[in-house]
Amino acid sequence: MQNAHETEAAEATEDAAGPRAQPPRRVTVEPGGPVVVQGPVEVVAEDGTVSVSRRFAVAICTCRRSATYPWCDTSHRARERPAGHGGPQEKDGTR
Repeated sequence: MQNAHETEAAEATEDAAGPRAQPPRRVTVEPGGPVVVQGPVEVVAEDGTVSVSRRFAVAICTCRRSATYPWCDTSHRARERPAGHGGPQEKDGTR
């Protein structure tokens, strides 16, 4: 006969190995960028707001510059244009 502690341990082992077991989520920390999490995910903000993504992977913003926070919109990247690629030119060559 099992005591209560042994029963709890056996149930925990069954839960971890049983059909309800989920593989661990992979989290990748991008240097200078977002945290990439294999989804689906729920993100709970400091104020309790819950954001849900059902995508296979999501990038979570760590710089807080994203217009779509908590999701990364690449706002952490430098916004520089290469020389000579500024935009449309007028017919006389001016912009």
